[in-house]
Amino acid sequence: MPRVKRGTVRRAKRAKLLSLAKGYYANKSKLYRFAKEAVDRALKSAFVGRRRKKRDFRRLWIVRINAAAREQGISYSQFIAGLSRAGITVDRKMLADLAVHESAAFAVLATRAKDALRQPAA
Repeated sequence: MPRVKRGTVRRAKRAKLLSLAKGYYANKSKLYRFAKEAVDRALKSAFVGRRRKKRDFRRLWIVRINAAAREQGISYSQFIAGLSRAGITVDRKMLADLAVHESAAFAVLATRAKDALRQPAA
């Protein structure tokens, strides 16, 4: 098997990894082995965090919609069921934004959802 001398490629690879580890504590930003472990763990956490963020925001939106819906005298589940029965397709992000910034518009949606729930199912 021929001998492989990586030369500048190895140096560039290590320099790139050490630059990713800038700002890390102690040896994790200075020594390649420790920096590699820290960067691998950080990249894994970043990957997981990007997925967690989606979950966390959806939970926040649901909490906000529930609070605003209860002010209108309807629970979250009834509100969502009423909207779907009324044929109103607004995602939770927009509903939460309406609940916080446009309470009058949210109240209109709540009354439409209540009316749809009162109608017999077709």
